[in-house]
Amino acid sequence: MLTYCLVMSGTPGPNNVMLAMLGANQGYRSSLPFIFGINMGLFLQTVLCGLGLGSLLLAHPRLHAVLRLVGVAYLLWLAWQMARTRTGTQARAGRQPGFWQAAAFQAVNPKSWIKALTLGAVFMPAGMPPLAGALLIGLVGWAIGFPCNSVWVMFGAGIRGFLADPRRQRAFNALMGLTLAVLAVSMLRT
Repeated sequence: MLTYCLVMSGTPGPNNVMLAMLGANQGYRSSLPFIFGINMGLFLQTVLCGLGLGSLLLAHPRLHAVLRLVGVAYLLWLAWQMARTRTGTQARAGRQPGFWQAAAFQAVNPKSWIKALTLGAVFMPAGMPPLAGALLIGLVGWAIGFPCNSVWVMFGAGIRGFLADPRRQRAFNALMGLTLAVLAVSMLRT
């Protein structure tokens, strides 16, 4: 379970692409609410999947397919917004996504659903009361996810100096938007 959480939390996906961009555009400290929101949303998603929501989605493939399509459509819209993000002082002065946006985003993030469904279906501890088991796998996901998310933000913050040139920052934002779009389209195949 630890290895699975590390791979899912540390590899590129919609959350991590957005975290790298947030780090580059606004730094680590300003990105903390978004990191906490991602982890809270994933925690709740994992607990609910451990308590049976995952079984409901697996039993109703059409519901799962609709959720996937809505998630991919939202990711494509978000990719477009990321690619168009303003640079420099204008970007920092604009409305930045925070805790609640990040937590709610997990409901349409296909990679988050894959992680939560797998944790709930494969890693629920045998012989443990369902709520306790669901809370345990949710907490393990949080404990692994938070540092992984922080690394992505620190990567973005680390390249801020390089992105001081507005042309580079626009190119970076466009690249992050394109990366998110590619990830979204690839999720249609899973």
